[in-house]
Amino acid sequence: MRVHQAYRYALDPTPEQARLLASHCGAARFAFNWGLARIKAAMNQREAEKSYDIADEMLTEVPWSLYGLRRAWNTAKGDVAPWWADNSKEAYSTGLDGVARALKNWAASRHGTRKGPKVGFPRFRSKHRAVSSCRFTTGAIRVEADRRHVTLPRLGTIRTGESTRKLARHLERGTGRILSATVRGEGGRWFVAFTCEIDRADRAPARPGAVVGVDLGVKDLAVLSTGEVVANPKHHRSALKRLRRLNKQLARRVGPRAPDGGKQEPSARWAKTKAALGKAHARVANQRRDGLHKLTSRLAATWGT
Repeated sequence: MRVHQAYRYALDPTPEQARLLASHCGAARFAFNWGLARIKAAMNQREAEKSYDIADEMLTEVPWSLYGLRRAWNTAKGDVAPWWADNSKEAYSTGLDGVARALKNWAASRHGTRKGPKVGFPRFRSKHRAVSSCRFTTGAIRVEADRRHVTLPRLGTIRTGESTRKLARHLERGTGRILSATVRGEGGRWFVAFTCEIDRADRAPARPGAVVGVDLGVKDLAVLSTGEVVANPKHHRSALKRLRRLNKQLARRVGPRAPDGGKQEPSARWAKTKAALGKAHARVANQRRDGLHKLTSRLAATWGT
């Protein structure tokens, strides 16, 4: 069976490589904000023209397709981003693709053709709140033969924090093909996720004909129909002491908000504490993700239904 599967690995970049990773993600965020600002300006111009009773065929066009945004970016990048050559073209394409997808989802939700909760109009991405990520679809994307390094366009060969043998085996056997690679910064660390096309056989559970019921709770993580009770590890409660201390420390330091409500330059110690707080929250999220992954994997490997 051929499936699309992602392999995610932690990276161990050098300081220079970490700077390049942050630069590429910043370029993606810049392109997203530039594209969104351009679309909003065109929409406002269109509304103003409607108020003057201009015919519909004469109104300003609002091309928010990825192709249209890329063409506009290639025309304007020399003026709006003179430093554009410092990063791969894939970084800017990532941001523009995000704008095109967000606007498409908003339009579909507005017209009722998109399932799920209502999607609002996209907002500008902040450096301090947006997730740092960048996607590569072309160029040198590969897993090195030593299974401890990966190569990405313009970033070069980066050491991984864990072995890449699972993906490397598929690539060596010819049962896998890398489609894209996405780098992402979380909790002070960098990760790369390879989206791959994999040929694999369906795994049969240990008890194919058996059925198990799962009741998710608060006091207990899950109760199975077999009588087994999976305890709630309460990772957040265990981390509350450290989270409280870091939050108090952050409140005492000079942050980006001035006492009068305006903006100011945050201190280096505020940034250091902010990073430590983000790392603590990331640890709790990783512990929760790990526990859920182990539970669901065990259920799927044991029971057929």
